[in-house]
Amino acid sequence: MQKGDILTVNIEKLSNLGTGIARINGQVVFVENACPEDEAKIKITKVNKNFANAKVIEIITPSAHRVKPFCPMHNVCGSCQLQFIDYDYQLALKKQIVEDAMRTIGNIDTPVNNPIASPEIKEFRHKVQCPVSQTKVSKKLLAGYYKPQSHEIVNIKYCPIQPKICDKVIDFIRNKAPEFNISGYNEQKNSGDLRHIVIRHSAYNGELLIALVINSTKTSGKLSSFAKAIFEEFNDVTGVCINFNSKKTNVILGEKTICVCGQDFIYEKILDKTFKIGAATFFQINPKSAENIFKYVKNEISKHENAAVLDAYAGIASFGITVSDIAKKVVSVEENKESICKAKEVLELNSINNVELQCADTTKYLKSIKKKFDITILDPPRKGCTQEALDETLKHTKKEIIYVSCNPATLARDLKYLCKKGCTVESIQPFDMFCHTYHIENVAIINI
Repeated sequence: MQKGDILTVNIEKLSNLGTGIARINGQVVFVENACPEDEAKIKITKVNKNFANAKVIEIITPSAHRVKPFCPMHNVCGSCQLQFIDYDYQLALKKQIVEDAMRTIGNIDTPVNNPIASPEIKEFRHKVQCPVSQTKVSKKLLAGYYKPQSHEIVNIKYCPIQPKICDKVIDFIRNKAPEFNISGYNEQKNSGDLRHIVIRHSAYNGELLIALVINSTKTSGKLSSFAKAIFEEFNDVTGVCINFNSKKTNVILGEKTICVCGQDFIYEKILDKTFKIGAATFFQINPKSAENIFKYVKNEISKHENAAVLDAYAGIASFGITVSDIAKKVVSVEENKESICKAKEVLELNSINNVELQCADTTKYLKSIKKKFDITILDPPRKGCTQEALDETLKHTKKEIIYVSCNPATLARDLKYLCKKGCTVESIQPFDMFCHTYHIENVAIINI
């Protein structure tokens, strides 16, 4: 098998990165935009020692689960990898991804439950982050999403997975910015003004918070005037902020954000709690699916009367706040100062007085205390927990760990380590937070 070869294959399953898997003479071939049960003609694009990559040239016999993508930009945009597969089968494939990770990485034999579907599969994405660039000749601004495996921007004017108002805001910014002499960002040269447009949209009341990420360390008159123009154009925009990021980096937001017009937050409601979400605040992009997760975790904790709960990697203490009325005491630990500040405001807003906030690294905090908690909620970033963090969690937890993860691979790795330490995995429940992608959220219940 060589690069450029054209072959006919049957797609067996889906990889953990959303590509189809075929085998040629025993060697694995990862095929883009392929669905299990497809018979396809493919072209080999890369050959490695243990596997090869390929793209589909022709679908000879389509899988029964193939559907027409509802987004006209699906073939060129890299955001919704699985939109050509019917939604119920997407869920089945995601369950398989979790099962494969548990078996091959974690050596975990706990059955994986069927995923809980997202309540909405269109207009579900309430946080939008659009990179911005500029054409060389016409100097036209481009804003959208990257093509697959590239940093080439697809200029998207309609995205059906985000609220329609977001399309209107992005289009206004794209067309109006040149009038204020605001240029798009050149990634190679680290030049230009506007790097990203970040929008927070409230599923609760429809309000929007806009953040313009600029390639600078300070604002200017033209940027302030432009922010005011955005604010005045849209009734639902409650605030426009400027975020400063002049570093040559793939990180979207810089460390400093100022509010130029209006307020620097929107309200969101989860279960019966009201949250204040800032431009740089971590909060789930799919609030209605997130609500299913919070409800699930809250139900699990309610099985333990008057539980003392540790909410680790807490962000704005979303879990701590939503379970506060069925817990005796919650300690929410988060190292981001802005998130802690927002959490304080949310506690006051909801008149909650049994949640203690700690601005600290989780591992360092646990090393500094002697007390134990009945239940620990772990909600780490995609990289998962360090072994040191897991060791400290075990030292300070009496009954149960609830591990919330957006990465099946690192979850499986961490569960394997906890099992070696004597824990048992009671259940693994997937939740579909990121529809039409290979990503899947999971909640694992671990008995100590």
